[in-house]
Amino acid sequence: MLDFLRCAPRGSTVVLQSCAHNPTGMDPSKEQWRRIADVVQERGHFPFFDCAYQEFASGDLEQDSWACRYFIEKGFECCIAQSFAKNLGLYEERVGAFHFICGPGSDVTELVTRIGSQLAIIQRAEISNPPAYGAHVASCVFNDKKLFAQWEGVENNERPSDGNATRNSITAGSTEHASYTGLSPRQILELKEKWHIYMTENGRISVAGLNPGNIQCFIDAMDDVVRAWP
Repeated sequence: MLDFLRCAPRGSTVVLQSCAHNPTGMDPSKEQWRRIADVVQERGHFPFFDCAYQEFASGDLEQDSWACRYFIEKGFECCIAQSFAKNLGLYEERVGAFHFICGPGSDVTELVTRIGSQLAIIQRAEISNPPAYGAHVASCVFNDKKLFAQWEGVENNERPSDGNATRNSITAGSTEHASYTGLSPRQILELKEKWHIYMTENGRISVAGLNPGNIQCFIDAMDDVVRAWP
């Protein structure tokens, strides 16, 4: 990854997933993020963070936003696309926020005004007026101390939210039955028709949707279709 960043044209916009990397689940450590930041800075790249799974990596909101905060502390200008569709359970509402972090400077107020006007033009051309319901729900939760504490504590930290732990469970359970490397379209169809387990045609699943209560059923179903349709 570092070699790729070094070879990319100077001043490239680089999309970085802040946590719970999709689809690999392989997140850089803090030390690795520091090395990534150094190379991005050396090459004059512009970091664009995709923060779609905050809390689903470590179970901690602060921890999962560490990379974004570190780059900002380093003085980077950057963009952050933040989604609350998953961690607030508002997937159909597509709730989120877009942040443009400006670097320090004497003309920062004027710069923010210019950026805001450009974002307004893009917003109007792309989606015009977004639905308000989900945003009101998010605002209600985030601006009420009691509701926020309940969401952050009960809804997040007390539920299984470690995607890597789920992946490890799937791997351990699968290897007890068969060598699993991926599901074919026919196997995916069998999962749907026989087991009522649904996923995209390329075999992609929502790891966050698996938990100790349903993961064994998923493993058994996967084993069944792999054996039936090798």
